[in-house]
Amino acid sequence: MNIIITDDEALARQRLRKLLEELDHQVVAEASQGQQALQLCQQFEPDLLLLDIRMPVMDGIETARHLMALENPPAVIFTTAYDEHALQAFETNAVDYLLKPIRKQKLQDSLERASQLNRLQLANTATQTTSRRSHVAARNHQGLKLVAIEDILYFMAEQKYVNVVSAGGEVLIEESLKSLEQEFEHEFVRVHRNALIARKAISALQKSADGSQRILLKDTADTLEVSRRHLPAVRKLIKEMGG
Repeated sequence: MNIIITDDEALARQRLRKLLEELDHQVVAEASQGQQALQLCQQFEPDLLLLDIRMPVMDGIETARHLMALENPPAVIFTTAYDEHALQAFETNAVDYLLKPIRKQKLQDSLERASQLNRLQLANTATQTTSRRSHVAARNHQGLKLVAIEDILYFMAEQKYVNVVSAGGEVLIEESLKSLEQEFEHEFVRVHRNALIARKAISALQKSADGSQRILLKDTADTLEVSRRHLPAVRKLIKEMGG
């Protein structure tokens, strides 16, 4: 199999590469963190991704969730020194995991069990953890695009897609506004049935000529309508923010 190794420790990657080569598998690339692993998966389309769980910025769990945005996601075997994390995250049999230090026979057994993950299995994996993502992922003509949560101004539902608007532009993702609201409830507030806005992006509330209330955003000329249902909560939030 063509394999990509992802681990933030160089010695761990070196040891895994040696074991895989002894088992006659080809390591096509190595990554030291999640974003890099996703980019390499687009570039090489490996059969398998060996993925460390504990990594800075983007951990292995989140990296695996973003694989859903790839057209041909690889099979995934997680590696971890923390057994409790593996047991908590993988109650389903959708993915396999190896406990460090990884032994050659255990690795071989796991490779034999590895099978291609489809989108449903990846989605099931995503629901096994309640950890908050640091990024959302979108697939466009250039491949996979990651947008940091801290850079997002608002989410806008558009038919079966959600438009993610940030200072760097716009991308479409195939997620529900409801699930985004639940995951990022501390960073975003619902202002309309089709819109979530970043709390820190709110500038002021303004009444428009037609009598509707709209939110003015920082760092953009965009304004978002506030529905009557959500207006009291929005007014309270702005008051608490000192607006």
